[in-house]
Amino acid sequence: MACLTIKATTYFSSSSSEISLPSSPFKPFKLPPFWPWQKVKVGPLSVSPMGFGTWAWGNQLLWGYQESMDSELQRTFNLAVDNGINLFDTADSYGTGRLNGKSEKLLGKFIRDYQGQKRVQKDIVIATKFAAYPWRLTPGQFVNACNASIDRMQIEQIGIGQLHWSTANYNPLQEAALWDGLVAMYDKGLVRAVGVSNYGPKQLLKIHDYLKARGVPLCSAQVQFSLLSVGEDQLEIKNICDSLGIRLIAYSPLGLGMLTGKYTTSNLPRGPRSFLFRQILPGLEPLLTSLKEIAQKRSKTVPQVAINWCISKGTIPIPGVKTVKQAEENLGALGWRLSSQELLQLEDAARESPGKMIQNIFQTR
Repeated sequence: MACLTIKATTYFSSSSSEISLPSSPFKPFKLPPFWPWQKVKVGPLSVSPMGFGTWAWGNQLLWGYQESMDSELQRTFNLAVDNGINLFDTADSYGTGRLNGKSEKLLGKFIRDYQGQKRVQKDIVIATKFAAYPWRLTPGQFVNACNASIDRMQIEQIGIGQLHWSTANYNPLQEAALWDGLVAMYDKGLVRAVGVSNYGPKQLLKIHDYLKARGVPLCSAQVQFSLLSVGEDQLEIKNICDSLGIRLIAYSPLGLGMLTGKYTTSNLPRGPRSFLFRQILPGLEPLLTSLKEIAQKRSKTVPQVAINWCISKGTIPIPGVKTVKQAEENLGALGWRLSSQELLQLEDAARESPGKMIQNIFQTR
C-alpha cells in the first residue's frame, strides 16, 4: 500500500516530525506550529494561557503606528487566532490624537474579516478597558463608554470590561461612581465579566468586596508584572488574586522590550522609550545574562523565556504584537514550562539587578 508522508508539528515545540499514513484522497490534517495548553478560566470565560495586547495599534507617539501597518496587523491577528490565542486586550483610550479608539476599531475589523472557522471566531474574547476620564463622573457615563466601545468594535457583547485605573488617589468620589458603572454594565449584559487594571492591594480588596455585595464577581486584575517589575506590591496582588479566585493578567511581560535581549545602551529603540531604556538597561546585566543562559539551554529565545516565567507564575501574560514575526516568537513561549530551579535562577538574577521598571503612575496602593 502506498503511503503519504505528512509533516506534523508537535504540541510542545516548533520542531516537526514525520507521520506515515495510508494514502487518502482527503487533504491531510495539518497541526498548527504552536499549540496553547488547555484553556484557563477567567470567571465564566475560557481563554488561552497567553493573550496579545494591542496598545501599539493606533499609537503613533510611543510605537510609531502608521495606517500602512494594518495589513500586517491583520496577518498577525490571524496567525494568533489560528494558533489558539483567543484573548485580546485593548482599551478605549488606545490610539493617539485623531486615532483615539483606533485599537478597538482595528480589533473589531480583524475579527469580522477573519477567514477561519466560525467557531474559532466566536470564541474570541475581547478584554477592553474604560478610561477613568475626569468627565466620566456617573455610572451612566461609564455605561455610555462601554456602549461606545461595543459600537466601535461592532460586536454584541464585550468579554471582560475593565476599569483602566483607579481614581482613589485623587478623586475618591468618582471611584464609587465608576464601580457602580461596572455593576450596571454587567447587570445590563454589556459585558460577560468585569475586571480592573492598575489596582494596588488595598483598592483591589475594596472593589472585590464592593462588587461581591452587589452580586458581581471580580474576575480579573491587570497589573504590570514581569521579571523587571515584580516587587512587593505585585506579589501581594498575586497572593490576593489567588486567594479570591481573581485571574491576574500580566501586562508589559517584556518590560516594553527591555527583556527581549535585543537592545543595549548603544542600540536603543526610537522614540520616548529610549530615555527609559538608557536609564534602566545598564542595571539589567545579571537578569539578561540568566535569561540568555536558559534560552540557549532550552533552544528558546530570551522573550520566550521571559513570557514563560509569567505563565509559570500563574498569570496570563499579554505581550504586545505588531508583526507576524513578533507573534511567531511569542507563541514559542507556549507548550513548555520552566523548571522550579530555572524560576529561582531568574528571580535571584532579578533581585541582583539594580535596574527596575518604573511603576505605573496610575497604580494605587
